[in-house]
Amino acid sequence: MGRIAIVTGASSGIGRATAVSLARAGCDVGITYRGADEGAAEVKDEVEAIGRRCEVRALDLADPAAGPPVVDDLAEALGGLDVLVNNAGTGDTTPFLELELDDWRKVLAVDLDGAFLCGQAAARRMVAAGRGGRIVNVTSVHEHVPLDESAAYCAAKGGLGQLTKVMALELAPHGITVNAVAPGEIATPMTGNDDVDPETVDRPYIPVGRPGSAAEMAAVIAFLASPEASYVTGASIIADGGLLLMAAIPNQRTPEG
Repeated sequence: MGRIAIVTGASSGIGRATAVSLARAGCDVGITYRGADEGAAEVKDEVEAIGRRCEVRALDLADPAAGPPVVDDLAEALGGLDVLVNNAGTGDTTPFLELELDDWRKVLAVDLDGAFLCGQAAARRMVAAGRGGRIVNVTSVHEHVPLDESAAYCAAKGGLGQLTKVMALELAPHGITVNAVAPGEIATPMTGNDDVDPETVDRPYIPVGRPGSAAEMAAVIAFLASPEASYVTGASIIADGGLLLMAAIPNQRTPEG
């Protein structure tokens, strides 16, 4: 019997690639989407073409309390739960002095509250089943470094990074590992580069010289979700083509004295 995975925000980008990657790894997959029902239907077709089952549910984590019932519904429909990927997210680009409380709360609701509640619902099922499990939270390089005009996004992703560590600490005795994947610039709808071959995009400020692909992120997530990753927990895997290393370049070029 294959494992069962749930991926939130899986109608496009990293979530879509992750759902397909997990199916190829032998998982039946439950996916959620917000608005992009056509994309979700395409993912279902892809997963089923691989020979795995797929269940699809609409979920808008702007109401984070909506998450746990959908996690439970998908788990019941598929017959269990072994893997949760908290991928659904949103952002906001507003200067700090102009950021409204409602906009702040919306980003934190989706990116942090939603991940917390979905993770809690999934972990409760995993603990009750007694088979262990895997939870992967998709954060961002901005879990680790700030980005101007992105106070809410950075706060949410930084918070999710710390939540990951607490979850890992508390859930390890139950055989559940919890890790984060922190992507850099990825060619997805969120960055305006959907359906673009990253190899054709020049990014001189990234050491590898290009954005990443959703498939590259999915490969990292699929490893952390695999049985082979049983000794990795509480980690944040930075997958950014070396972007964060670029902070060293200005220092190297600053004249001494």
